[in-house]
Amino acid sequence: MGQLAVRALRAVLVVVLAGTVFVQALMVWVLVSGSDPEDGSLPLTPLRLITILGMGSAQVALVSVWRLVTMVRRGTVFSHAAFRYVDAVIGAIVAAALLWFAVTAINAPGQRDDPGVTVIMGGVGVAILGVALIVFVLRMLLAQAVARDVEAAQMQAELDEVI
Repeated sequence: MGQLAVRALRAVLVVVLAGTVFVQALMVWVLVSGSDPEDGSLPLTPLRLITILGMGSAQVALVSVWRLVTMVRRGTVFSHAAFRYVDAVIGAIVAAALLWFAVTAINAPGQRDDPGVTVIMGGVGVAILGVALIVFVLRMLLAQAVARDVEAAQMQAELDEVI
């Protein structure tokens, strides 16, 4: 991975992380201060709590990707330590999907006249779970690469003994 790509990715990660922290802080401030202009049309308090949790899941994924990029730069990504971060990304994506399903359930009563919106929102949740499955497949590919790397190291050790 090139130095420019790493720096660009890290810049994006920092900007997104700062944005999520900002949104979380605003949501917490509105909840704690009591200055919520809720008019009753939507249950905003549960939606704000879901937003805070959703930003938290995004932050877990961002930090995990940062750690994986660091491992790539050091050449240590093909190790068992990388699985911890990939598993954290998968967990964060699944949590985001579950939170999205909660948003869909909260929004559903207001969509009685147009249930298609709820169906589309459910489809978005399934798509988010699909992303988690893609990352899981990539995890399996990483597991194969780690196994091959261990096997190659063992073969190299045997070859060194012969020589």
